Amino acid sequence: MTRQAESIIREVMESEAYGRAVATLTAEHDRTVEDIVTLTQIAAPSFHEETRARAFLAMARAHGLKDLEIDAEGNVSGRRRGVGNGPLICIAAHLDTVFPAGTDLTVRREGTRLYAPGVGDDTRSLAVLLAWLRAMDAADVRTRADLLFVADVGEEGPGDLRGMRHLFGKGPYKDRISAFITVDSPDMSHIATGGVGSKRYRVTFKGPGGHSYGAFGLVNPMFAMADTIARLGRITVPASPKTTYSASVTGGGTSINSIPNSVWTDFDLRSESPAELARLEATFLDLVARSVAAENATRSTRNGPVSTEIVKTGDRPAGRTDERSDLVRIAHAAISAHGFHPKFETSSTDANIPMSLGIPAIKIGSGGSGGRAHSLEEWIDVAPEPSIRGMAAGLATVLAVAGIA
Repeated sequence: MTRQAESIIREVMESEAYGRAVATLTAEHDRTVEDIVTLTQIAAPSFHEETRARAFLAMARAHGLKDLEIDAEGNVSGRRRGVGNGPLICIAAHLDTVFPAGTDLTVRREGTRLYAPGVGDDTRSLAVLLAWLRAMDAADVRTRADLLFVADVGEEGPGDLRGMRHLFGKGPYKDRISAFITVDSPDMSHIATGGVGSKRYRVTFKGPGGHSYGAFGLVNPMFAMADTIARLGRITVPASPKTTYSASVTGGGTSINSIPNSVWTDFDLRSESPAELARLEATFLDLVARSVAAENATRSTRNGPVSTEIVKTGDRPAGRTDERSDLVRIAHAAISAHGFHPKFETSSTDANIPMSLGIPAIKIGSGGSGGRAHSLEEWIDVAPEPSIRGMAAGLATVLAVAGIA
């Protein structure tokens, strides 16, 4: 945090427009909670966000956002035009959740807590974007920069950031966004300035198969797969930059008395560093080949050898935003000025894509508190004071980055 950033935030927070906007956040808090409930109860598994997207678009139109559209990938976007021919600042929250179709999404309220799958990750943030729009319009806030609000698809695991890939690679705002803020989870105590990259693979090991007794001695793809997992487990990776690997899900086989003809495992490789991730990926692919070669050399291939089918199922780029950048310093100053003590972290969010392209990008929280994300008992607390304080901190960040005209 620098004196310049503190001065910018102080000027924003002392402005009449900001005061009126926060007053609107306070007066309309119940409406924000209603928006959270409404959106949470609309199913939005990754790749099936259409219904929630249409609902958000209708709500955003009712809340005053202009230039609304659903793009070819399914992202909802709308622009709040600035007055100074300034840059384009993107503010995003993701539509999708990790929960499959058919999950009971009924919101249960106990006091100030709301319980439901996906209520905090990331549905609350969608409602906060709407609350910011209402607050800025009610306070007649004018910014120098244009603000692009995006409710995007495909942030969660299998989605592989497809919404952000489209926005920055093919969408109508490609090459126009100069800074990016994603609002993800209620947590105001962390600002993500680093993006954890990941490579995900499903490796299928195939062989001739046969009777476990009668065909004993033939190559067994299960042994090759087990050897791959064991070799992976012996790899040494750096603690800094943090680099990790996992053999995560496995399946296949025919019966207990059969040599399998096909088995598979999902593998997850991650690192804060693009170079370390590339190194780990190359090592992993090499050890798969070595394990297959070892099995084919150990047992008979008279009915055919063990082979592999390697499919990349996820590819998230790593990236980082300099903590000395204006965006980071302003966010840290704004959040600190509202009584929080934010720390910098590295995580995997929508911000990975712009970070990897060299565009200043961060992840901040939406306010309040929550827990048990990605579980059926996920919850958030919507007690007014901490909730509004967090929303106000986020709004101050946005207005400081965009510049109040």
